Amino acid sequence: MSDMLGIGASGVRAYQSALTTVSENIANAATPGYTRRSTSLNEITIAGGSITTRGINDGAGVLVSGINRAADMFRAADVRSSSADLSRTETGIAWLDRIESALTGNQLGDRLTSFFNSAKAVAGDPSATTPRTAMLESATSAATAFAATGKALDSISADLDATAEGAAQNLDQLGAALAKVNDGIGRATPGTAGAAQLADQRDQLLEQMSALSDVSVALDPAGRATVRLGGSAGPVFVAGNQAGHVSYARNDDGTVAFALHRDGTTVPLSPQGGVMAGVADGAQRIADARNQVNAIASQFVAGVNTVQSQGRDLDGTAGTAMFAVGTTPTDITVTLTDPRGIAAAAPGGGPRNNANLTNLDALRTSGGFEAKTSALVAGNAATLAGRRTVAEAQSSIRDGALAARDAVSGVSIDSEAVDLMRFQQAYQASARVIQVARETLQSILSIQ
Repeated sequence: MSDMLGIGASGVRAYQSALTTVSENIANAATPGYTRRSTSLNEITIAGGSITTRGINDGAGVLVSGINRAADMFRAADVRSSSADLSRTETGIAWLDRIESALTGNQLGDRLTSFFNSAKAVAGDPSATTPRTAMLESATSAATAFAATGKALDSISADLDATAEGAAQNLDQLGAALAKVNDGIGRATPGTAGAAQLADQRDQLLEQMSALSDVSVALDPAGRATVRLGGSAGPVFVAGNQAGHVSYARNDDGTVAFALHRDGTTVPLSPQGGVMAGVADGAQRIADARNQVNAIASQFVAGVNTVQSQGRDLDGTAGTAMFAVGTTPTDITVTLTDPRGIAAAAPGGGPRNNANLTNLDALRTSGGFEAKTSALVAGNAATLAGRRTVAEAQSSIRDGALAARDAVSGVSIDSEAVDLMRFQQAYQASARVIQVARETLQSILSIQ
């Protein structure tokens, strides 16, 4: 009877633990980062009995050997990889979209067209004041468009710096948190609910890291994660309970530089995924756009001022510069305020001479300012459209990776409901075994 009591009691304890695990699964079915758990049960066996039965294994009930996580490290790695790719592309799209707004929002191309067209109007009636006034107004509009475009690109660049700094700081925080979790995993008893909770925290931190940079992860037998940044050949960021520090800087050419500082050494980082890679892509695009706009502005100002110096104004004097440049090539202002100062005539020509304006028309053709501006806008738009197409594909890949992982580690309410009923019945049956053992023992004791 003592065997039955012990076996029944072990069943009650085991299935109570199993019911607790199932209840935890159901309660956390919608909890982000939660991995389904199961209770591992093993039979208790002892060798015993009389001489005639020696060597026969008698059952002694059941015990809980551990709490297992339904985790698949390979599918989790697929999620991290696909998330890093998508995050890089989406971040790059955000900066390309900002660049497009900067290039098109100030209508630079239209303002240049208006300027050259207004010069043609002056050529049609060189001595009239109205077309000359309109040309100066168009010059002011073009200068304003250049300045506004340059300031918009500068603003984007400043915002990118803030984003990059934030990404580096977030990665530092995640690294420090993972180091603490690693320390906890090393101290936790394997196969316990506490160890499972720490493993869930570890996987969540790793997934959050992958949104910032591509990471390569290796787990030791205890479950502690070693993380490398920039792929399997990249520098170690987190190992055990120690984490490095990520820094950000801007290069002279406008590109960005990330570095990892750990154990007294500094290693340059070249992230190929996540926000950091997207920021690097965006910085390169911003720098390229800035350089092209600067080149167009410099050539435009120099060309127009040269044409002015070659001609004569309405009073027959040599033309003076129409534009002045400030601290940056796009910081343009109109210095010519008197419409009579437009040098429409060639040297020796009279008030109705427009020969010098043919040089301005030639500059329009040779400089290709409008075509270059249109090409810059079109090139950025084409790249943006291509990135959006890539993002759609990468989003599908990421969603597939998430579905594959969740099929293994996610909680199914229907499945848990079945287990709940099964373990409840087993618990009740184990309790019944104890009751039967007591009733039988009582019957034996009551025999006269």
